[in-house]
Amino acid sequence: MTIINGKQIAQDLRKNIKQQVAQLNLKPGLRKPGLAVILVGDDPASKVYVRNKDNACREVGFYAEKINKPADITQVELLAEVEQLNEDSNIDGILVQLPLPAHLDANQIIEAINPAKDVDGFHSENIGKLMQNKPHLRPCTPKGVMTMLATIGIDLMGKDCVVVGASNIVGRPMAMELLNARATVTICNSKTTNLSDKLKNADVIVVAVGIPKFIKGKWIKKGAIVIDVGINRIEENGNFKLVGDVDFNSAEKVAGWITPVPGGVGPMTIATLLENTLTAYQAKEKK
Repeated sequence: MTIINGKQIAQDLRKNIKQQVAQLNLKPGLRKPGLAVILVGDDPASKVYVRNKDNACREVGFYAEKINKPADITQVELLAEVEQLNEDSNIDGILVQLPLPAHLDANQIIEAINPAKDVDGFHSENIGKLMQNKPHLRPCTPKGVMTMLATIGIDLMGKDCVVVGASNIVGRPMAMELLNARATVTICNSKTTNLSDKLKNADVIVVAVGIPKFIKGKWIKKGAIVIDVGINRIEENGNFKLVGDVDFNSAEKVAGWITPVPGGVGPMTIATLLENTLTAYQAKEKK
């Protein structure tokens, strides 16, 4: 069994992006790539995510704009903020930190972002391009998973892949990424009947259901590649710890490759966000 070190792969990706930005700085008249992150309210977890994204931007040499809005902001006010960023020539990427307060329509906000600046890859235009295998800005977590698989030298063509989870953020675009790589893909969820039967022949398993230790080692084929997207905070023996959607202790005994939690997929998501922002910048500057 080999652990896939997402933290190291992400560091290498960020180092490469930093080098590309440094090259841009050598050319007179060129501006830095710019990312704006909107945080609504003061959810502690969201604040940590936004701070990490802001720090990552500055580390690679991007222009970063962190916009904090009160939890009681109206839909109209938030849409106006997005539109202002759409028009801002210094901003290449716009990210609205999810989840939003319940009174706001997240789908409408996402659709209001200029697709060319949608570095989360959630806009229906970008999802549509992914579906047609003509991707531009791809959802960060699934794209990060594909980068990990490529880095460890996995050829997905013809592989049997099972995605457990069907969210718009991970599960659905993950299935499309694998399909575009010419894998054979089965999409399941936490309610799938006889899920273990679906998994036992899978060469690659990607899990994103938000249920701690949901996937058991005895369900996994020996030598399979197991990608755990889940991150759950649980109490164990009086202490809080982070665990994935896969029961790591039993899965590592049979898997050929496996991602840990933390230190697996998580770091790749932010690194891919930076990569998408650089892609958006490059596309804009070529026009």
